Amino acid sequence: HERHGFYLRKQLWSIIMCSPFMARTNLKPRGYAGDSEMMTMIYRNEYSGDSTFAKVLNRYPLGEPSAQAVRNRRGIVAEALRQFRSQAPDSRRGRPFRVLSVACGPAWEMADIVRSAADAENIHFTMFDQDQYALMEVASRVAEIERRLDAVLSVDYLRESVRTLLVTRELEARWGRYDFVYSMGLFDYLTPPVARAVLGKLYRLLEPGGRMVVGNFHPSNPGRRFMAYWLDWEIYYRTEEDFVALAGDLAGAETRIEFDATRVQMLLHVVKPGRG
Repeated sequence: HERHGFYLRKQLWSIIMCSPFMARTNLKPRGYAGDSEMMTMIYRNEYSGDSTFAKVLNRYPLGEPSAQAVRNRRGIVAEALRQFRSQAPDSRRGRPFRVLSVACGPAWEMADIVRSAADAENIHFTMFDQDQYALMEVASRVAEIERRLDAVLSVDYLRESVRTLLVTRELEARWGRYDFVYSMGLFDYLTPPVARAVLGKLYRLLEPGGRMVVGNFHPSNPGRRFMAYWLDWEIYYRTEEDFVALAGDLAGAETRIEFDATRVQMLLHVVKPGRG
């Protein structure tokens, strides 16, 4: 598939380059697939290009189930956070609800999470990404929310890599603990050993009784070959059993799998046991 995909792109290169989205997935100006600008293009879901043909070509991958799954997961994670926060025990009240977003990208979901000035006052975000441009986009999004709500958000920006996450000892002492941790797209790019190790590190950052939600694409994705051949976008697909198995070493964890409406996006919910 790798060789066949390379051959196809070579023959159709001038056509592929007509589409701003396809051009970006192939050229990877920041060095990797799935950067925050690609995510923004998916969220905006627009016709774009210098001709009618280019506009239609650009719109095609943005209408694929895989792109819709990306848009769907944003709402699912935001709703999970809001629901969990509303059910938080009294021990969490009286202090900001601490949220960590891992490989946060452009963080469009923040607008779904923070809907009022009260939300802004009672949630503290830590936005973690290796890409400084992604964090700059998050800062712009935060400013937009603050203007709209006439409120101030509490946000820390953490420019670190997955490698730093894995090699740092006593991570809790450095970063603190969180009530809710989520990562929507990171695990699609992690090998099973690395994914298991990252999940373990994030689990240790959870407060007792805290919740974690992480996403991964399912092998049933009907656009799997299109992504690989036309977009040069390769990811690690996992079955439900594969995904749950990553959490097998998490002491006392309760896990469940949720699918979005397309059945392409899986979300693994992990709950850490409370004290006592």
